[in-house]
Amino acid sequence: MQNSKQPTEDNHFQARALEVTLRIGFVLLLIAWCFWIILPFIAMIIWGLIIAVAVYPMHSKLLSAIGNRQKMAAAISTLLLLALFLVPAAALTESLIAGAQGLYDQLSSGEIRIPPPPEGLGSWPIIGKPIEETWRQASTNLDTVLEQFAPQLTKLAGTLLSALAGTGLSLLQFLLATIIAGAVLANAEAAQVTARGFAVRMAGDSGKEFTRVTKETVRSVARGILGVALIQALLAGLGFLVVGLPAAGLLAMICLLLAIIQLGVALVTIPAAIYIFYTADTVTAVVFLIWCIVVTLVDNVLKPVLLGRGAPVPMIVIFLGVIGGFLTQGIIGLFLGAVILSLGFNLYQTWIDQASESEA
Repeated sequence: MQNSKQPTEDNHFQARALEVTLRIGFVLLLIAWCFWIILPFIAMIIWGLIIAVAVYPMHSKLLSAIGNRQKMAAAISTLLLLALFLVPAAALTESLIAGAQGLYDQLSSGEIRIPPPPEGLGSWPIIGKPIEETWRQASTNLDTVLEQFAPQLTKLAGTLLSALAGTGLSLLQFLLATIIAGAVLANAEAAQVTARGFAVRMAGDSGKEFTRVTKETVRSVARGILGVALIQALLAGLGFLVVGLPAAGLLAMICLLLAIIQLGVALVTIPAAIYIFYTADTVTAVVFLIWCIVVTLVDNVLKPVLLGRGAPVPMIVIFLGVIGGFLTQGIIGLFLGAVILSLGFNLYQTWIDQASESEA
């Protein structure tokens, strides 16, 4: 009797194990399939969530001002974001592509002409003389200089062409991310409840603290660092466009990178102002110089306003996030990398601090 019961229990166990395996396999297959479908949109979704978290305090003020109309406030916030950032960015992108195409056409036809170096350039300390010699040689015999620097120019051209190829896609990603942010803002209360619930399910009692750190880090980095850098780059780029500075779009992108890694846009605006003084009339040069000074110093005004009381992040983390994000995901990675790496660092630091407190 006992022998006949044992096979029955074994069969029942095997059937249950097979059923559980099939259920787990089906769930894993469904999760993998869903992930595969949304994989092209993950960067845009994450960036949209970051934008929504960063602008929510301003959005909430707008919401109160118009009588708590969620959809209308979300639509206004989305339109403002598009007008403030994407429209100037599109103009600078057009300038970047047109300038690169024009430079390529001139190099191909041999029509490009380099003006002689300005007087007094050779008297600059350390770098003045070699720059003047190379500049003078380029103005008299450009072909020789191009042959001399052919490997460097070829490598630079490949890098620039790769960046240009992804510029249009990056603008589309920013557009879709802004629309996603608007959808999140339209359902802000439900999104906050979902986020807190997910954090508690994943981290237990520590979930609320992790949620707070996430919110503060995202707002600190996205507004106080990335937002200020983007505003500086757009203002600088608009100034470059107005005075007709060559490669205005490319210079604005360099300003963006320098501002994010906290080196400052002065590394671009000072040489640009010097160039305009040598090539434009005095009034234009003076006005442009004043504009460059304002753009260079505007972060001292914006950072205290936008940075808030966010969780502090070491600058090396920002730097690694910016460079790593750019190398892996292109232009949008400049922003995503800084935020995600900063968030990971602060969450890890919070987790370590909680473990230390519990042991003490």
